[in-house]
Amino acid sequence: MPQFEASAAIDFHSEVYRDAYSRINAIVIEGEQKAHENYVRLADLLPDNKDQLVSLAKMENRHKKGFEACGRNLQVTPDLEFARQFFSQLHQNFQTAAAEGKIVTCLLIQALIIECFAIAAYNIYIPVADDFARKITEGVVKDEYSHLNFGEAWLKANFEASKAELEAANRQNLPIVWQMLNQVEADARILGMEKEALVEDFMIQYGEALSNIGFSNRDVMRLSAMGLAAA
Repeated sequence: MPQFEASAAIDFHSEVYRDAYSRINAIVIEGEQKAHENYVRLADLLPDNKDQLVSLAKMENRHKKGFEACGRNLQVTPDLEFARQFFSQLHQNFQTAAAEGKIVTCLLIQALIIECFAIAAYNIYIPVADDFARKITEGVVKDEYSHLNFGEAWLKANFEASKAELEAANRQNLPIVWQMLNQVEADARILGMEKEALVEDFMIQYGEALSNIGFSNRDVMRLSAMGLAAA
């Protein structure tokens, strides 16, 4: 299939590839772990949606195990300490918002920013992945849309009451995404993933999510561009 031709030239077992993969693989493992923890926390904050959120948390745990298997398949040990640092700012912001009962901020961070970041990364990775990782990632990305849809649906139903907090949370957290992308630009390129493609796919996913919630096209452009100069 043409879309997978790019992966033909990649040596998945070279030291350079495996070194870069140790950090990228750790990021997806840690990202799924944090998502699991965040949905469990959201289940406490949103008791009416507890069953659905617990189900999403369990799904994230399955994803984590799938990505751990991808690392084992290439005999790579994930650099989890790097990944914990990578997510530390967003994680801290989520924890702070949860402690303050700011459900809207928590949903923006986890159900919009992190899910859109993950979907973009997986979309760009699938065509250049090894066969084993491609199958795992294709299954994961289908699930991620259901997580994104939960956040969209809840925020849409509470849009007017949430709008000001959404804008403030976007202003605080979206610039962090561009810093995160810059951090992994070199490693991602070794895996065949270009930063420009990651930025473009993220902007599309995130813009659509903001639009689905109820923001106007003008607002979507303004909010999506927040901190983009750092990218």
